[in-house]
Amino acid sequence: MESTLGLEIIEVVEQAAVASARWMGKGEKNIADQVAVEAMRERMNKIHMRGRIVIGEGERDDAPMLYIGEEVGICTQPDAKAYCNPDELVEIDIAVDPCEGTNLVAYGQNGSMAVLAISEKGGLFAAPDFYMKKLAAPPQAKGHVDINKSATENLKILAECLDRAIDELVVVVMKRDRHNELIKEIRDAGARVKLIADGDVGAAISCAFSGTNTHALMGIGAAPEGVISAAAMRCLGGHFQGQLIYDPEVVKTGLIGESKEANIARLNEMGITDIDKVYDAHELASGETVLFAATGITAGELMNGVRFFHGGARTQSLIISSQSKTARFVDTIHMFEAPKTLQIR
Repeated sequence: MESTLGLEIIEVVEQAAVASARWMGKGEKNIADQVAVEAMRERMNKIHMRGRIVIGEGERDDAPMLYIGEEVGICTQPDAKAYCNPDELVEIDIAVDPCEGTNLVAYGQNGSMAVLAISEKGGLFAAPDFYMKKLAAPPQAKGHVDINKSATENLKILAECLDRAIDELVVVVMKRDRHNELIKEIRDAGARVKLIADGDVGAAISCAFSGTNTHALMGIGAAPEGVISAAAMRCLGGHFQGQLIYDPEVVKTGLIGESKEANIARLNEMGITDIDKVYDAHELASGETVLFAATGITAGELMNGVRFFHGGARTQSLIISSQSKTARFVDTIHMFEAPKTLQIR
């Protein structure tokens, strides 16, 4: 799957990032999202594959979306038989977030990216559009830290695993009212807190790379993005755990269904009966082969954002594979016109 789809998957996230980056700083988050969705869909429908969206984009805020269940790829189109024999192709499940961090793009802030994860059919957990308590940590701490432990306990364990003092640790937390007590506990334990406005996928993945000065992600974020993070962390050997949050009182927003009881009923309808189960990365991304791809829209810890120049743009992407056990950074020049000399900035 990697050799067949790897380059084209990179182009999917590149095209989404370039489209969205044109709206960076213009205060139009829904437009930045919409153009990323359209670019991602257009490029995916040119790929020789049978793809199905299992985690879509935009359900929470009614933004434009690649909807759950949508079929993508040239071999899912009405005239597919003119291009391929659909029955000969492996079915691919896809989780997408064409513009992870729409507010970050709208206001010109760091950390937004176009992102997706793919696996064979059934290889990605079809997370409901709920929230998820998350814990991400470096590979050295895998299996040692635990989402059921307190932040204080996990920081002590993490410090031992990394051979660092607690005050040398940096924990990323989304700046939300629901995290006030968590933030206080982390600071009281002696660690440092890096608050982010949006975009916890990049923060989770950064934990697996040395030199990012990110040692853990803690707190509650969107569940679909949790699955995408888990796919990357599984490939990287990092620690990731997630637990679905279905109680609006815990989340402290109005974006999680009508009531706790209604949300539990929805989970049961989806076949999720152990509603408090803690999932690890291998359960959230269980496929034999898992691929993760992302392109920076605005600059982040791991990737530069899209940089435009006369006649083109430059992007930086990351593709991670469980098959080849690699994490590749791809620097690409996109030539919209034919300039007299290639400009690299």
